[in-house]
Amino acid sequence: MADFPRSLIEFQRRFPDEAACAAYLAAARWPDGFRCPHCGHGKGWELATKAHTWECAGCGKQTSVTAGTVMHGSKLALTVWFWAAYLMATHSNGIAALQLQKQLGLGSYKAAWLLCAKLRRAMVAPDRAPLSGLVEIDETVIPFRRKADPPHGGRGRSTEAKMPVAAAVEVNNGRPGRLRLARVADFSAASLHAFVKANLEVGATAKTDGWAAYPGAPGVRHEPHVVGTMAAHIVLPWTHRVFANLKTWALGVYHGLRQKHLQAYLDEFVFRFNRRRSRHAAFQTLLGIAVAVKPANYNMLIQPDPTG
Repeated sequence: MADFPRSLIEFQRRFPDEAACAAYLAAARWPDGFRCPHCGHGKGWELATKAHTWECAGCGKQTSVTAGTVMHGSKLALTVWFWAAYLMATHSNGIAALQLQKQLGLGSYKAAWLLCAKLRRAMVAPDRAPLSGLVEIDETVIPFRRKADPPHGGRGRSTEAKMPVAAAVEVNNGRPGRLRLARVADFSAASLHAFVKANLEVGATAKTDGWAAYPGAPGVRHEPHVVGTMAAHIVLPWTHRVFANLKTWALGVYHGLRQKHLQAYLDEFVFRFNRRRSRHAAFQTLLGIAVAVKPANYNMLIQPDPTG
């Protein structure tokens, strides 16, 4: 499906009702035709008596087009899901749950937050490729909020009232390519080596500011540039620009991030950054991942994110 809506008017015309949304999801989930998730049989039919449901010609089991996806078990209309995905994917800075609640007329903030949290899970493709070539790597700290408190924190690499974050940016012909961000426990060799291993392809070149924890990272060539009296953003311009934009985004959209779900917000920032030149196509990508990602309920989503 190469076509995708480029404006709100086009979106409304493309997805005016539940049937249009269900057809799009079915095509995204089964691009080569229906395949039963229970027995793998490749033949079935859509039921006229049960909305968005297919029945397998082999085992006779019925499968909703949303079963096993991030939309699994949701009581929200598919049109609401589609509008939420479109707004989250195409707004240059994203949209907060409170604003989404108002825009979509949802009955509670909890429903809006849950919708946003589930869509954020679909912003990380399970099979995404690691970064390759020359990759800038750096670390920073982000102030966090407690309840209604404003962001606050200390200075430098001190993590008091701040959350440590590592970033890696591919550099292609002097320009930024793909981005990875991860919450880390600290700036020790153990934490940063794990970040490098998880996000860089074997054989990549890691360009750093000479921080002592980076040498010895497995599978990569380390290219340290000791900053000294030179401004750090001269040595690592793209990671520093990412950190500046990340902090501005966090304050502008969310008025500061919560420590509990930092990684989910970092994933949202990465999703949008990596699709900055194709924001409307990002909607197509988001729903494509959404039908491939396993579902999560409210109790699972409110658990704290793991620390890298």
